[in-house]
Amino acid sequence: MVQPCNDRILLNDWHVVADCSMLVPDVPFSTRLMGVDLTITRNGCERVRIVRTDTGDEVCAEKRYGFTWACLGKPERDPHYVRESDESDRHLVSGGSIAVKVSGLRLVENFLDMGHFPFVHTGWLGEEPHTEVLPYNVSVTEEDEILATECRFYQPIASPTATEGMLVDYTYKVIRPYTVALYKSNPVDPARKDVIVLFVQPVDEDNCVAHSYLCYLKDGMDAATVRSFMQLIFAQDKPILENQVPGRLPLNPRAETPIRADVVSVHYRRWLRERGVTYGAIPLHA
Repeated sequence: MVQPCNDRILLNDWHVVADCSMLVPDVPFSTRLMGVDLTITRNGCERVRIVRTDTGDEVCAEKRYGFTWACLGKPERDPHYVRESDESDRHLVSGGSIAVKVSGLRLVENFLDMGHFPFVHTGWLGEEPHTEVLPYNVSVTEEDEILATECRFYQPIASPTATEGMLVDYTYKVIRPYTVALYKSNPVDPARKDVIVLFVQPVDEDNCVAHSYLCYLKDGMDAATVRSFMQLIFAQDKPILENQVPGRLPLNPRAETPIRADVVSVHYRRWLRERGVTYGAIPLHA
């Protein structure tokens, strides 16, 4: 039985529920958000309407960054602002919307994990013997976001424009419980970073859809290459994620033994506990 979401922080926030390119005018598009079945309709004037299938009630809807957003409750803030979307020398493209049979919180945590690069993304984001995750810093910002800085990892092919292996600088930012961003070194312009924002749609507690928004510098690559690179990497992650046991994220710090490389994961779980997020998780006292 699908359990309803009772987390106010999630109910009153915005969640991506569709890639706008998938919406055909006047053709209903069905999806689900936190156990609630939704029908999305886009009319010829580009207006998007979202209704609950169970009650017929209209829910709050927005369009931003090429995605359709929904809020099941009363929005307490705007959808997350991606500053890089205003920069004209970047490709701003969707990396696709990929369904994954795992809790969305697990997916966010996997996105934060550098330790799996050499073993899951061999020859691309990592390779042996370069398996060590160097020490990095984690803090919670004034905006109540988790920020991991000075993350460095050797990668054979860090991006579509990379021609040789390099030590890549990463910055991770957990913006909201189901939204996480990665800022990584650009091989052509070391002074700037390419950006990947992952908007995770919690379909229910055990299933999600990963919507990626890619903000890559245009120099040396085209948009199709950016998109295909992201899909290649995510295709390697998907089977690993779907074999996670348990599929939901344990919030008890004793449930899974962390290692030094898991500092940001430890902070993420604590951050979720402190904000009362339980949907998609195994609660502290379960």
